[in-house]
Amino acid sequence: MTGFSIDWLDLREGADRRARADKLLEQARHWLQSDAAPQSEINVVDLGAGTGSTLRAFSAASGSNQDSLSWHLVDQDAQLLAQARLRHEDSHRMQTHELDLSDISALPLEGVKLITASALFDLVSEDFIERLAAEMDRRCQQQAVGLYSALNYDGTTSWTPAHPLDEDVLKAFNRDQKRDKGFGAALGLNAGAYMERVFNSLGFSVYSVRSPWMLNGADSKLVDALIGGIADAVAQNPALNAASLQDWVQFRKSHSSGGTCTVGHTDLLALPKAY
Repeated sequence: MTGFSIDWLDLREGADRRARADKLLEQARHWLQSDAAPQSEINVVDLGAGTGSTLRAFSAASGSNQDSLSWHLVDQDAQLLAQARLRHEDSHRMQTHELDLSDISALPLEGVKLITASALFDLVSEDFIERLAAEMDRRCQQQAVGLYSALNYDGTTSWTPAHPLDEDVLKAFNRDQKRDKGFGAALGLNAGAYMERVFNSLGFSVYSVRSPWMLNGADSKLVDALIGGIADAVAQNPALNAASLQDWVQFRKSHSSGGTCTVGHTDLLALPKAY
């Protein structure tokens, strides 16, 4: 899977936190406490955990009982996991696992109540989603397990003020999002809809809510980094003229403090139907 820097993850976390659908986060938190015996350990497996942003989102949720949660943070990047331990090992019951995320059989899913992920599933393939859903369905025969997936990119981005190249850049970026990120051809903007279809077919109850980034001048550092990342992703696209793309970058960055940017995402929660 393509790596992400600590700086980028830190830059986006505030926007992620604001964008998360509070309703689904609360529903996921409530699911964790359902049928739990007092003082029992509740296992949460966070895929593509990075430095622990999902753990922090749950910690910040009103009324969240962190004492009973045992977090298993899974990532392929040892540096990100080391940062997660540095930030949280003294304050949470937590283990980190440096693993190949595409190898579902290696994931620490024994006794898991909830699988979580943030900004991950638009990077994975149809096959990965199908295999993960099938594994969850199999495990539900012994112990119910749900999935909370936040911030799945939905292919929409809008800017103010507008630039003539905005639409062409977005089309090129969305094509790039379907490149193989280490799991096979990535779902990209189709991630949310595909997950909903797969989990519905297995009898899960699926809840989906929009969770867009709403960025303005207060997010100018994030916006600048986003513009640079988009430009890098589309630079080799033959449909875009290099000089025109550079003009777009300069225009967008000149308005990062005074303009706005909205990036579409969806949050999804899949729970066994009996619950």
